[in-house]
Amino acid sequence: MTEVDSTKLIYVMGPSGAGKDSLLGFARERIGAQVLFAHRYITRAVADGENHIALSHDEFASRLSYGLFAMHWESLGLRYGIGIELDAWLARGRPVVVNGSRQHAELALERYPHARFVHIDAAPSVLAARLARRGREDARQIEARLARRPAFELPSHAHVVKIDNSGMLADAGTQLLALLARTNHA
Repeated sequence: MTEVDSTKLIYVMGPSGAGKDSLLGFARERIGAQVLFAHRYITRAVADGENHIALSHDEFASRLSYGLFAMHWESLGLRYGIGIELDAWLARGRPVVVNGSRQHAELALERYPHARFVHIDAAPSVLAARLARRGREDARQIEARLARRPAFELPSHAHVVKIDNSGMLADAGTQLLALLARTNHA
């Protein structure tokens, strides 16, 4: 396998309700084909505002057994994966954005040691309101997601940028676009 350039990986993460999907959509519409956005495979039906490929648990297990995921994890009863095409894109020097998981970030750092991490967050009241509004979880599930919000730490050598998405989408989106532009020209 060709060696990948992990400096071109932008690993976006943050608590549920922080607006990661909205920010990624904002950036994707504006940056064009200069930056690639990796698909996520999830064992959940497609919902509004979320860009992923829905798989059954059996389909996910089959793809996993064939080594078709560069990264995969489980959270709150769902399975998530990023396709192995990620490595081909990085090997070609293309910047790639991944919608990742905070709990999986350290494993991603092991596989992609020079990745850039973007932590999207929002005020707790904003997170709660967004989770309720999107209607994917009941009150108990929302409470479980909010309980997972406490801070986490990546190793000190990790390159982490924090973006607060409590306010206007365009404000946080402009920050993300600036980071993507810098990565594309690095």
